[in-house]
Amino acid sequence: MQISLISDRSYYPFSRISRILNMYNFKCAVMPSPTDAYALVDGNSFYASCERVFRPDLTGRPIVVLSNNDGCIVARSREAKALGIPMAAPYHTLRAQLNRQRVAVFSSNYALYGDMSRRMMQVIGEFAVEQEIYSIDECFIRLPTLSDAVQYGRDIRRAVYQRVGIPTAVGIAPSKTLAKLANHLAKQERVFRGVFDWRILDAATATAYLEHTEPAEVWGIGRRLAEKLARHGIVNARQLRDASPASLRRHFGVVVERVARELAGIPSLQLEQVAPPKQQILSSRSFARLTGDYDTLRACVGYHVARAAEKLRAQHSAAAMIGVMLRTNPHRSDQAQYHNYHCQALPTPSADTLLLARAALTSLEAIYLKGYAYQKAGVILSGIAPADTPQPDLFAAAPDPRRQALMRTLDTLNRQHGHGTIRLGAEALSNEWRMRQERRSPCYTTRWDQLPRVD
Repeated sequence: MQISLISDRSYYPFSRISRILNMYNFKCAVMPSPTDAYALVDGNSFYASCERVFRPDLTGRPIVVLSNNDGCIVARSREAKALGIPMAAPYHTLRAQLNRQRVAVFSSNYALYGDMSRRMMQVIGEFAVEQEIYSIDECFIRLPTLSDAVQYGRDIRRAVYQRVGIPTAVGIAPSKTLAKLANHLAKQERVFRGVFDWRILDAATATAYLEHTEPAEVWGIGRRLAEKLARHGIVNARQLRDASPASLRRHFGVVVERVARELAGIPSLQLEQVAPPKQQILSSRSFARLTGDYDTLRACVGYHVARAAEKLRAQHSAAAMIGVMLRTNPHRSDQAQYHNYHCQALPTPSADTLLLARAALTSLEAIYLKGYAYQKAGVILSGIAPADTPQPDLFAAAPDPRRQALMRTLDTLNRQHGHGTIRLGAEALSNEWRMRQERRSPCYTTRWDQLPRVD
């Protein structure tokens, strides 16, 4: 038995997907057989949705979120997209237009978004056999064997919205790559009500859809790789799916071969339940305004050391090297340009904030020059290895267990009471370098003094 995939075409007259579906009069089976499947669950317009959770007065109103220093638009609600507001556009060029259109504008509030992400992932994980958190707003899960996976997806959406307040879309498929495509359909076509199971498509329908999907739209295939595929005659996802595995491996490597298998519904990319430790940790940020003040730069470097060391300890690692980078604004032709980087090896691999800060400030002193207006500074930790298997130094003192206990206390206090509760003295030298966040909302869920109030 088959039914028409499109029940009300008036929903989406301008959708490219809809035009394809209508053109081929796509059909689908009523219900797929109960087999194992993957689902990709992601938050719709995640940053904008986080802002709306605590501002019900913004329901139906367009929202945009700005990048660091309120520079560019990095997130748009569905209503903002409908107005034609472009992604990555500089805020200052659209300020007047956004005011006329009553668009709510917010500075990035990473503390809020990170905590809302944690809550959302916890709820989704309750529905999963296995879970892989892929980014701040999306995760893959392996579903149990179900007779009605679509209803299960709707249950996930309902639970996340009721308990966290974030609207989501769920794409279900026999592989992670197809789950990505299914998620896109779930998000774009209202008739699916936020959930789409790729397995309802018959073979002809799935093939026709893949023929109208460019390789660059497939998860794991970037623009440059798509151009290389095109030079070998592969210009759509169907051709990639049907290509010879041996030929794909020979010309493009094992990753592309696995993507092709995934497009054929053969799971070849397993879930990573635990993210692999980072081999390099970078913490940097552009300043709200240019500065040449040395104490301001010391405060900035101290802050980035503390953040990088915290991430290092969170993955139970230690770094063997630390580097400091410093640069002026390369886009200011009216000012003298300078950039430099200094890296040094530590006596023994460490995750100690105080030890790392001492080394970083030494590197800053080595590359700092007076007379320049600096725009950005940062810290890079490298040579990262598990903290419990350090390479000992015959002539270095053994790590002091009291310092290790101090670092654990530092992390606990900052985790419980907010970042910066306990910080390096160098960080207090200046606040002039910090980001411009003129439109940041309160940290509703991570700071006691900014909890929402009901009068």
